[in-house]
Amino acid sequence: MEGLKLAPESPGASAEAALAFAMAGDSARAESLAQDMRKRFPLDTQIKSLWLPAIQAQLALNRKDPTLALNILQVISPVELAQFQFLANLSCLYPTYIRGEVYLAGGQGTSAAAEFQRIIDHNGIVWNCWTGSLARLGVARAKALLERNSAGAAGNADAGRIPPGDYKDFLKLWKDADPDIPIYKHAKAEYANLQ
Repeated sequence: MEGLKLAPESPGASAEAALAFAMAGDSARAESLAQDMRKRFPLDTQIKSLWLPAIQAQLALNRKDPTLALNILQVISPVELAQFQFLANLSCLYPTYIRGEVYLAGGQGTSAAAEFQRIIDHNGIVWNCWTGSLARLGVARAKALLERNSAGAAGNADAGRIPPGDYKDFLKLWKDADPDIPIYKHAKAEYANLQ
């Protein structure tokens, strides 16, 4: 919200704030900002083609409607890796990250891992966005999901124990993070359960 106060006319500040509200579960504020962006920036290619669909997909995921979220994100897929002339693509591959989260929520580990790996593989677009580091956690969670599923199918509880390397990569990257950050605490707990 502070970004909006500092740059109230900025499409980037509006888009980032709307997505942040959507990811935090504040659907009313996210939708209000999205409506405002539709009115103020009707011809902005990034807003129309990347940001608004990403926000709507996150809102659909919040409502436990993964089919709608994936349908919305399908529209974005041809352009989400694009670089627009004269503009930096500041999307941080949010649509790709959200798609990975949708697949995780739906128990589709292989598809989730592919989306998160896509972010890691395109670090030249992601730069220092948070999606880059959280994609590593997404890969770890997707692999853990796949292993749990194969262990359940095989009826062997020990088969669900996966090599914790992907979690180690994420935790090493975040080693100096505030220890009270919820996602960091969850990742550490998930890693401990693998031991």
